[in-house]
Amino acid sequence: MDANNKAAMRYPVMLLAMLACLSASPTPAATEQFAANTPAVSTDVRQPGNTTAPVAVPEPSEKALQYYQSGNILWVVSQLVGLAIPTLLLFTGLSARMRSLARRIGRKWFFIVGVYFIFYSVLAYLLDLPLAYYAGYVRQHAYGLSNQTFQKWLVDSLKALAVNVVFGCLLLWLPYLLVRRSPRRWWLYTSLLALPVMVFMMLIQPIWIAPLFNRFEPMKNKQLEAQILGLAHQAGIEGGRVFEVNKSVDTKMVNAYVTGLFDTKRIVLWDTLLAKLDTRQVLFVMAHEMGHYVLHHVFWGILVGFVGVLIGLYLVYRLSGMTLQRWQGRFGFDQLDDVASLPLILLFLHLISLALMPIGLACSRYMEHEADRFSLELTRDNHAAATAFVRLQSENLGNPRPGALYMLWRGSHPSLGERIDFANTYRPWEEGKPLRYGRLFEIPSQ
Repeated sequence: MDANNKAAMRYPVMLLAMLACLSASPTPAATEQFAANTPAVSTDVRQPGNTTAPVAVPEPSEKALQYYQSGNILWVVSQLVGLAIPTLLLFTGLSARMRSLARRIGRKWFFIVGVYFIFYSVLAYLLDLPLAYYAGYVRQHAYGLSNQTFQKWLVDSLKALAVNVVFGCLLLWLPYLLVRRSPRRWWLYTSLLALPVMVFMMLIQPIWIAPLFNRFEPMKNKQLEAQILGLAHQAGIEGGRVFEVNKSVDTKMVNAYVTGLFDTKRIVLWDTLLAKLDTRQVLFVMAHEMGHYVLHHVFWGILVGFVGVLIGLYLVYRLSGMTLQRWQGRFGFDQLDDVASLPLILLFLHLISLALMPIGLACSRYMEHEADRFSLELTRDNHAAATAFVRLQSENLGNPRPGALYMLWRGSHPSLGERIDFANTYRPWEEGKPLRYGRLFEIPSQ
């Protein structure tokens, strides 16, 4: 997931889609950080030489380890801040006072919900702003990973806030209406309603939301585009669904991802990736993204998200009654259908998401691994695959062998070391063994 999408999820856009964050999105490829300052491993596969030799997993540099360790600390701090903000609003009674002010302004119930959500979103944004500024701007510049100006960072941050406010105001009334109409089954009905909302958000994200932050265009390198489209044809993907995005205005890191659904589904390459990887490496990355596309990982991701929503909202239903009974005097409300309960619901969802996150991340890692397998079977270019990961390492600063706790709660992809090892060894076609996904694509005759 790129930085803008992460920023967009920082604020509670709507109760309906909140637990979609429980499952790590399987669509972005190669988003994990890789180690910098690698040993002398050639990543230019266009040069002649032995391309069958295994590619060594580079040791992380001191700078990469610092980035990894500080990132872990930052993640913990971010989780604590995410829990502290709703807790503060609840136990100070500020949420109830905001609801009372929203009643005076909105008067009618629908508008009260919208006005309250605006208050909550803006206040949460301001309380989170110092950490967001450090994590998204200061730290990235300190490690030499960002090209972004402060003005663009701030404008993008405000755009993300505006997008969340708009969708929250349009949709937040629905779960509260369900809580009011069906106190015992609202969690089930809201979960069912969340499914089309998640599908709708996936549909519009590539065409309405992402272009607010960056410019998306057809690929400039037409020769490379023709090779990519030829590869897509082998994978059974027809049509010009490959886009180049000008992420170089924001970052020096490299990435690619699949996004959208149905007619809005597309593969997006960052211009930084096109500038820093050679043709064979780019084709491997593209085949990986095509694997997500052909294997329907976007739909599987939505399904995992839906299950997370169902479990999460059921637990909110079970926990909220006893909590309100115990703390209603402190909170200033005693019913879940009071919009002042939003921080309580978000607090529970955050805690539940932390508990369920290892499951969602495990699903994501499995899909990423299978996309790697698909790409290797399609391209049969193991050396390009392994050296692409090494090159990503040198550009993105990361640890090729992160610890178990990192993988459990942060690892949306297999570790770099695991991916290089797999790229070095997975060659069933050389042993006459069947390909797992061979039925899904065509290999041109030699």
